[in-house]
Amino acid sequence: MDITQLVDSQRQYFMTHDTKNIQMRIKTIQNIKQWITQNEDKIIIALKKDLNKHATESYMAEIGLVLSEINYQLKHIKRWSKNKKVWTPLAQFYGVSYETYEPYGVTLVMSPWNYPFMLSIEPAIGAIAAGNTVIIKPSAYAPHVSHIIKQMIHETCHEKYVAVVEGGREENIALLEQRFDYIFFTGSVEVGKQVMAKASRYLTPVTLELGGKSPCIVDDAHSLKLAAKRIAFGKFLNAGQTCVAPDYLLVRENLKKPFIDYIKQYILEFFGDNPLENDQLVKIINQKHFERLTHLLENQDIIIGGKGNLQTLKIEPTLVDHIDSDNPLMKEEIFGPILPIITYHSIDEVIDFINKRERPLAFYIFSSHKDVQNKLLNSCSFGGGCINDTIIHLATSQLGFGGVGHSGMGSYHGKKSFETFSHTRSLVKKATWIDLPFRYYPYTTFKEKMIRLFEK
Repeated sequence: MDITQLVDSQRQYFMTHDTKNIQMRIKTIQNIKQWITQNEDKIIIALKKDLNKHATESYMAEIGLVLSEINYQLKHIKRWSKNKKVWTPLAQFYGVSYETYEPYGVTLVMSPWNYPFMLSIEPAIGAIAAGNTVIIKPSAYAPHVSHIIKQMIHETCHEKYVAVVEGGREENIALLEQRFDYIFFTGSVEVGKQVMAKASRYLTPVTLELGGKSPCIVDDAHSLKLAAKRIAFGKFLNAGQTCVAPDYLLVRENLKKPFIDYIKQYILEFFGDNPLENDQLVKIINQKHFERLTHLLENQDIIIGGKGNLQTLKIEPTLVDHIDSDNPLMKEEIFGPILPIITYHSIDEVIDFINKRERPLAFYIFSSHKDVQNKLLNSCSFGGGCINDTIIHLATSQLGFGGVGHSGMGSYHGKKSFETFSHTRSLVKKATWIDLPFRYYPYTTFKEKMIRLFEK
């Protein structure tokens, strides 16, 4: 079946209204959950082949998060799907006002390669929970995970309901030529712009989960060693190929030396004296991105790391010193295991530096002072973040996740996923045993007085 036929078959199936059945949605999600738990080893092997992820990291940062999201959706889907009553103005007497959620219809989920399993399945689960049909387009850069997703969906769902389209640029182009009712895209800013342009032809609503240069601010000596440990974790997880990884560090001038000493200590503790020989070090996804990153390291003042192995596509966790605004590392999202270090003297400098750039996806503050925390939070715009930690804000279904401006639009996780893939309808149900006459022609002074009274 070609892509046009696939979209048409899903649209025809959606029109049967079968996907609106709550029990069917639940059963479908349960089937996917069961497949994941029974085939966890296959997913881990696929992630190892594509990115060299260790089994623990694969579960912690991909499989476990998907299962947690599935459990959350299954627990709440019935309640979320119920009509929600709201207050009815006296002018609408006697009536009942309420909101209902309806699925958009045929949805497209386009996912990236850096967390290829999680970022394909989590949004797809939200789309299913909301009652849509779904076409998943995994990244061609992670072919083994793409194949395992294809196998999973094939064995748990009919393709007229949920389907997977594999392939690269040609398939992406063909998909974006179709008319979808909702598009969910995770990836780069530039491709996100193309997705939005294509969607605009049909006025298709979109969620764009993008990225950007996410700052990390270290402002005081309180728990400095722990700050270094948590920053090293967030930055070098998945070899820095994380959309919410700290992209650059802003550290108070007097804290720079002790902070560098601490983070070097943790890099050695995490990855050993020769990280390139460490089997747990995630590889760069392909040669193109490896060469991009090694090019960025040319002529830099490297504190630690900096070496790469083209054969294994690994790059050492790297700290870079003496960075200014014109440095190539500050021109684009790094998306690799490279952390530029910039010093400052005042919080106002930090705010000015950050606000001259596009709004980031993530924002990290390491400070024990509430006035500093509040000043930064009130002065800077960003998608989400943490105080005294990194990246963990995306690991809970209780919090929506998404960007703002160049870092994206819309959010998902938990209830936000259900709402993202649902259209909220507003309804008023009026009684027929009474009919207030004030709104009808001909208008009189008395009617106007009554309208003013009711609408106060």
